[in-house]
Amino acid sequence: MPAELAIFGGVPVRDRRFPQAVTTGKEELDAVIEVMQSGLLSGFVGSPGPEFLGGPRVQQLEREWSRYFEVPFAVSCNSATSALVMAVAACEIGPGDEVILSPYTMSATATAVLFYGGIPVFADIEPDYFCLDPKSVRSRITPRTKAILTTDIHGQSSAMKELRAIATENDLWLISDSAQSAGAKYLGRYAGTFSDIGIFSLNRHKNIQCGEGGIAVCTDPELALRMRLIRNHGENLTESPGFAPKSLVNILGMNFRMTEIEASIALEQLKKIDLINGKRVELAEFLNRNLNDLPGLTMPAIRQSATHIFYMQAMLFDQEAAGISRATFVKAINAEGIPIRGGYLRPLYLEPLYQKQIAIGEFGYPFVGSHYAGSVNYRKGLCPVAEDLFERRTIINPLLFPPLTLDDMRSISDAITKVVENRARLEVLEEENVSSHSSAGRV
Repeated sequence: MPAELAIFGGVPVRDRRFPQAVTTGKEELDAVIEVMQSGLLSGFVGSPGPEFLGGPRVQQLEREWSRYFEVPFAVSCNSATSALVMAVAACEIGPGDEVILSPYTMSATATAVLFYGGIPVFADIEPDYFCLDPKSVRSRITPRTKAILTTDIHGQSSAMKELRAIATENDLWLISDSAQSAGAKYLGRYAGTFSDIGIFSLNRHKNIQCGEGGIAVCTDPELALRMRLIRNHGENLTESPGFAPKSLVNILGMNFRMTEIEASIALEQLKKIDLINGKRVELAEFLNRNLNDLPGLTMPAIRQSATHIFYMQAMLFDQEAAGISRATFVKAINAEGIPIRGGYLRPLYLEPLYQKQIAIGEFGYPFVGSHYAGSVNYRKGLCPVAEDLFERRTIINPLLFPPLTLDDMRSISDAITKVVENRARLEVLEEENVSSHSSAGRV
């Protein structure tokens, strides 16, 4: 007789919590102690000279990052959000300019555009890879479009060959938010290096991290200069030899500077990137093999000529094949001690900021005003694939990080398999849900 599901009072597959992610060790501790003993916790100054570019560890991190990712310029900062703001500013995106981007991403990808008066225009995503769909991008281009900002989501690259072609044909900037995909490859190159500017994150949740931090990469020295100016109160240096940009547009400086402590940790983490990514791939592939033949579930697809570093394992759920709803399926697995979840993020355009078109001030800027000649639409149904994936089809497993082991993956696999094999028992919950909804509607 099969084991009773935990949701009905049976013994759960796992009765202990999963550990938190830990990617740091003695090497990072020693590096931090060395910084503390030096007394130089930040090497930046906001005036002309070598220290305008940061302390020795910040500059070393940028050199090592450039070397690893095989790109001429790397500009560090205090977060990937800041890096996105720097990238949008460096591309001179301003009031009334439209930027096409994914709705299936963290909010900062879009708000970076709003900070400079740009208008986010959302295109749909691919149903299997979750990245921007080039066909949808083409359909969103208008005379006001100035850039495409794609997100390399869950651990693999967007369709950069196609997006690069679209950007070139239409004279558009191409920016990639590769916060979740540092180390993934596409057509032999690293994610984040196909675009005019690529963005990486060193936030505590990412595959490698230093608590908070971000890095922008590019091949154009002018873009690199502009981002370095924006990072460090650049308006003070625009007439200084070696720091004068070709254009003053958007050179309103911020304090986006990375500390020496963060840089020292990031340097050690960069040395481990292949090891950490390799471990994540090993864990994900174990689950993919063990869950691949279960009815109702499809394991993550990997783009042709690409690698996946599995920031998350995004599975597709088929309610008809499973015979139960995603909500019931996830609830049953959670009861077995496995904290997976349904959906990823609600499409951004459904958030109140976009529905009400209120961002800066009370009058609707930047959506409303003489600066904008277009009319942006954020109605429900705008990106049907993204909405369907969020509402019904995506199941997210975030449990792929060190120090998790194959034994931990086995408990996840056993729990999911147990629920699938006993899914007929869950039909009673479906009936109760239908009944309760019907009763709630009666007067």
